[in-house]
Amino acid sequence: MKLSQIGELSLLEHIRRTFSRKAKDIIVGIGDDAAVVNPSGKRILFTTDMMAEGVHFDLRFVTAYQLGFKLISVNVSDIYAMAGKPSYVLITIAVHHTTRTEFINNFFQGVEAALKLYKIVLIGGDVSSAVNDIALSATVIGYAENVIQRSGARAGDRLYVTGPLGDSACGLALLKQIGSTVPLQVTRSVTGLKQAVGYRKLRSYLSRQGLSWKMTEPLLRRHLMPEAKMPKQWRRNATAMIDVSDGLLIDLSRLCNESRVGARLYEEKIPISAEMNKAASCLGLSPLTLALSGGEDYELLFTAPPGKKVRALCIGDITESRRIIVDSAGSERPFSAEGYQHFGNENTI
Repeated sequence: MKLSQIGELSLLEHIRRTFSRKAKDIIVGIGDDAAVVNPSGKRILFTTDMMAEGVHFDLRFVTAYQLGFKLISVNVSDIYAMAGKPSYVLITIAVHHTTRTEFINNFFQGVEAALKLYKIVLIGGDVSSAVNDIALSATVIGYAENVIQRSGARAGDRLYVTGPLGDSACGLALLKQIGSTVPLQVTRSVTGLKQAVGYRKLRSYLSRQGLSWKMTEPLLRRHLMPEAKMPKQWRRNATAMIDVSDGLLIDLSRLCNESRVGARLYEEKIPISAEMNKAASCLGLSPLTLALSGGEDYELLFTAPPGKKVRALCIGDITESRRIIVDSAGSERPFSAEGYQHFGNENTI
């Protein structure tokens, strides 16, 4: 049987069942955003994420600097999703022997910028040659006083998200239309942009579409250089939490599966930025579809008991078992785990 016939989530569940045995100091094992161990009274979190060329990124649309920054951000996001504080990181890279040193230097400049942003330290890793495509991986280690898992949601809880959804997917769609990299850095200087090779192509494309740099820059940045959302005050009331990395519907389904509950989403409450709404319409895309199933926004999706004062956007509530979307007319339809999955379909091993 091929992986395309099995599906990513089913493969992960198979691995989880196979390696489900726990040592005494393992609090959370396979199945959440990060593992949690407690060897000496401290809750230590470990998480790892990889980025493979041709799967997670295309060098036609992303710079080495942006890759370095994003690699750190996506891993930090998993620590934040457990209400943890990231502290250390290890990086593994595999590149072809013809790769230019400028690429590696720019990659680590992006890494360094992210390390400064999140106040974490690079403590090691590994470098390897690759036959063809680039493979990148980071492991982030952090700490938490009170861990928030995906499994704590209960029927009646309210469902919240920390910001607009679909921006990253729309940013990627824009990049594919532009057909070149956009040299965004941590600083938002326009000077470097105007000196870039792709600037004329970008300006020409935006002009034809009736879009501006001011409108599209946040969307491009959201995809190329996402910033992980620190849990802040949300962790005080959250009963379950996950970061939106593969899409709202698939990540909500993961939270529901772990908590053994359902959910009710309200379409009119799904946060959509004005920039994404305008750009998606110009591209002939549905803003709602991007918000529901577009990935890599790295907002936090969490649940909290009713009656709690929560400074986040309420988009629905938790039910006993039904998983439905309610449109503006009040009509209901079921939802499933729509979003990005490696290996395709969602089946069972």
